[in-house]
Amino acid sequence: MRMESRKTAAIALLLVLTCICTSLHAQETPGNIPPESRAPLPSLTTESPAPAPTFNLPDMTKKENFSAGLQLIILLTVLSLAPAILIMMTSFTRIVIVLSLLRQAMGTQQLPPNQILIGLSLFMTFLVMGPTWQRINNEALSPYMDGKMDQKSALSIAQVPLREFMQEQIRKNKNDDDVYMLQGFANGSRPKTLQWKEVSMTTLIPAFMLSELKTAFIMGFKIYLPFLIIDMVISSTLMSMGMMMLPPVLISLPFKILLFVLVDGWSLVVAGLVQSFHT
Repeated sequence: MRMESRKTAAIALLLVLTCICTSLHAQETPGNIPPESRAPLPSLTTESPAPAPTFNLPDMTKKENFSAGLQLIILLTVLSLAPAILIMMTSFTRIVIVLSLLRQAMGTQQLPPNQILIGLSLFMTFLVMGPTWQRINNEALSPYMDGKMDQKSALSIAQVPLREFMQEQIRKNKNDDDVYMLQGFANGSRPKTLQWKEVSMTTLIPAFMLSELKTAFIMGFKIYLPFLIIDMVISSTLMSMGMMMLPPVLISLPFKILLFVLVDGWSLVVAGLVQSFHT
């Protein structure tokens, strides 16, 4: 009994001490803290806002204001347009069409392969267009890269050699009618006299393409004639011999190749193509 009474008294004493601690803690809340012991509140006064940053766009007409990444993007854009420029504004069109017609006239199907013909056409284009590209480099590209010329001036000066080349080929092949036709579509009426300075590049380029197509097919027709005569002779010979079931191509192909090699045909065709741009 004494032990139980002692436990009961200890529990009661513990409850009393808990109540005292709770009341003391309640008195130390922020509402009961004296003003001098309270932490100072932050100032609510508004300060003047910081000035907004200003952004100035660089002058993009100057090469030195282009970053390396932007210059790389422009370079990739130019390279993506290079095939169209190469095909539409150079001698590539005439050369590759004539060589393709020569292959068909010989009847060798895929010999030489397309890669060989295109490669030969490309290097012949570099040979023919060398003086024009050299002028562009000396008059426009090099001054622009050296910072002596702005972008707009360099572009306008670079067009001059290309325009002169295309105009010369159109006049040489007597295909001015194409320029009249396209200029009439552009202006709404056919001009009476042709002023080359008034012809825009969007008109001159398709006129040059039409001129090159006509010239290439005329040259291809001239190349076709000797091979066509060989086919006719072989076909008549086979019919006279009663060998009508034998395809004439099987007999005429070796004679075509032999004739083409004996007259040094590749040199004659290449020389004729190059001279057609200079005469």
